[in-house]
Amino acid sequence: MLKNAAIIEKLTLEQKAALMSGQGEWKSYAVNNQVPAMFLSDGPLGLRKQSGAGDHLGLNGSEPATCFPSSATLANSWNLEVVEDVGQALGKEAQALDVHQVLGPGLNIKRNPLGGRNFEYYSEDPYLAGKLAGRVIRGIQANGTIATPKHFAVNSQETRRMASNSVVDERTLREIYLTNFEIAIQEGYPKSIMTSYNEVNGTYTNESHHLLQDILRQEFGFDGYVVTDWGGDNDHIAGIKNGSNLVMPGLKQPGAREVIAAVQEGRLDEAVLDQRVDELLNVVLSSNATKKNDAIKVDWDHQHQVAYQAALKSIVLLKNEADVLPLTQETRVALIGDFAANPRYQGAGSSLVNTKNLETLKDTAQAHGVTLAGYAQGYKRVGQSDPALIAEAKDLAIKSDVVVLNVGLNEVSESEGMDRKNMTMPANQVELIQELSQLDQKLVVVLSAGSPVEMPWLDRVDAVVHGYLGGEAGAGAMWEVLTGAYNPSGRLAETYPMSYADVPFGEEFPAHRRNSYYKESLFVGYRYYDKAQKAVRFPFGFGLSYTSFTYDNLSVNDQGVEVKVTNSGQVAGTETVQLYIGKAETNILRPAKELKGFAQVSLAPGESQQVKISFDDKTFRYFDVSSDTWQVEAGTYQIMIGKNVNDIILTADYQVEGQEVMAVQDEVFAKYQACDLQSISQNDFENYFNLEFKQNTMVKGQNLGYNDTLAEMIYAKSWIARAVAKWLKNAIAKSEAKGKPDLNLLFNYNMPFRAMGKMTGGLIDQDMVTAILRIVNGHFWSGSSRLIKGYFRNQKRNKADTWYEEDK
Repeated sequence: MLKNAAIIEKLTLEQKAALMSGQGEWKSYAVNNQVPAMFLSDGPLGLRKQSGAGDHLGLNGSEPATCFPSSATLANSWNLEVVEDVGQALGKEAQALDVHQVLGPGLNIKRNPLGGRNFEYYSEDPYLAGKLAGRVIRGIQANGTIATPKHFAVNSQETRRMASNSVVDERTLREIYLTNFEIAIQEGYPKSIMTSYNEVNGTYTNESHHLLQDILRQEFGFDGYVVTDWGGDNDHIAGIKNGSNLVMPGLKQPGAREVIAAVQEGRLDEAVLDQRVDELLNVVLSSNATKKNDAIKVDWDHQHQVAYQAALKSIVLLKNEADVLPLTQETRVALIGDFAANPRYQGAGSSLVNTKNLETLKDTAQAHGVTLAGYAQGYKRVGQSDPALIAEAKDLAIKSDVVVLNVGLNEVSESEGMDRKNMTMPANQVELIQELSQLDQKLVVVLSAGSPVEMPWLDRVDAVVHGYLGGEAGAGAMWEVLTGAYNPSGRLAETYPMSYADVPFGEEFPAHRRNSYYKESLFVGYRYYDKAQKAVRFPFGFGLSYTSFTYDNLSVNDQGVEVKVTNSGQVAGTETVQLYIGKAETNILRPAKELKGFAQVSLAPGESQQVKISFDDKTFRYFDVSSDTWQVEAGTYQIMIGKNVNDIILTADYQVEGQEVMAVQDEVFAKYQACDLQSISQNDFENYFNLEFKQNTMVKGQNLGYNDTLAEMIYAKSWIARAVAKWLKNAIAKSEAKGKPDLNLLFNYNMPFRAMGKMTGGLIDQDMVTAILRIVNGHFWSGSSRLIKGYFRNQKRNKADTWYEEDK
């Protein structure tokens, strides 16, 4: 039954077809007097509204906006109220700027620390990511703004992201890569969701009936509409058939003609098209696009305060040798590091915000009672070591009591469109740390980065405080922690390995050919390090405080757990109590521990409080592939309360009723159960999980197709195509050497040929893409002839579709 039947009956086939894609870079299609256009904007970390020339990569300028801490930063707060406040602030700002839909939050799982977009995502753990995203969504939608959790699903790398196939077993898909979305949808009720570019087990997510219908709508109860990532449409008709509602940035007349032809030829049932239109209209007609918001203004001071509180409660104290922190007012501080004057406070790409009120450590020191001995740059942001800068930094350091050194990852290290090449910090920064550590002064390292880094220098420094990417107010928040005005309460939402060599299947990431094999299965992040008993630099959930907490009196019942927490130190502080569940005696593959709940408690010195953490439907379940249902394995479970995954304070056994599971006698099962991932071969993975997706092989002189990337033109028959691919690769390398990766070049390099017909606003249709491929495949003259004819034919058709422009 269509909810908007009266409106849909008045729409022509052409209008319904046009509604399935946008009318520009940021607007949905409008039908005069019937359907308004919605304005969509990037916004996981702050709004990026482009009122002029639009692009989806953060290249062109956007209107001033509040830059909130990145999702990776917010996750370290483990604070649901804080993230909901950020969501509400985003929603209010969107309403004031006439943005109807925010493209966020991003909540993909951090499968590998080199993922280029990890700074936009919450955690390696689906439970924590889902809980945080659910509250952000609630906040964004509190005033009618639409939230758009993304990217659904199994989107783990930036390399060839539009032409990558994530090969993952069904249980891992459900438990690791979809549980985060499930929680966010069922607790946040988003009105839209964005599909990812990639395939999952051979089917593009935007046209997967299994993902969009069986799971998203039927199992999760999602009742909003589905939008593609920009250029993420593969087969427009297949997308509509299987549950996708809106292609962005817009296929315009060629896209509409494609839908019209499919209906007229019987390849698409018009009733299915009506259903997709109805799902879209349910959201559009209830959105702020139907209202005028002229009277709503942004309270920039309030927005900045929300960003400040979020940054403050997300800062993680990683080391504090001999209580060098907090700093006293008498302490003379040498502030060193380019980031201290030119902060690294946000990511790059579509999340790039034109910041309204940016703070720096250098400019805010005095306001926070810090006595500065001076400031020194210390290192070049990009480039080789500079002995003069190092000498200047050392000269300043010896005039101080404590050095506060701000280092981390620069912009070229982590960005949308590219994965990190390694887990190391820039060599010139590491050299500076080594030089300063040889002096008599205490050395406090302030980190600015959106993802883990190796720390071979950790033993040389006295303290490490991690602000991640703290947004526009991160500097002031950092001084509050450094001076003790706020007791740090952040806890890591991801594991820090000792080195990248410890990451399972790290040498295979990112996949440079079509198939990306998720051979680690369930053992992502701490689930691997914990079960394999692999030493880590900092475990999941870790964070220090200026006080201490003790736990006792653990009790367990059918509703959940209760534990008494006491502040046994000398100053007030906030503790995050973490609930982990395990099952030592088990007949199924499972990690040793999994996060299943958490709670925060703020206590004065000597104060105690009973903390309750409830069980829910996620606590004991696992996905049974044989029955395609969620089940509970019967038996004894270990209930564990800890300060982090490696620091379990209290445990209790708890008997749970459920399904009896037969023991498995299998060599590969034994390898996985022992977490001996190094011994898992490609054949082991494919045979055990019945996932036989053979890797594509590329040889020089072969024909390329719609879903091959422009980078693969290096194998093309045409020397012109090979030359273009070589030029693109060289141009990218030059831009990276300058410290400013060209995202447009990166996007094009990893873009499949089909995207030419999806990203050009109707200028190129699929017939023209076919002609371009003919040129690439060695038929220059016939391909060029077809391309020229196709161009004029497409222009003529577009002009003939006068109804399209009249509807706007």
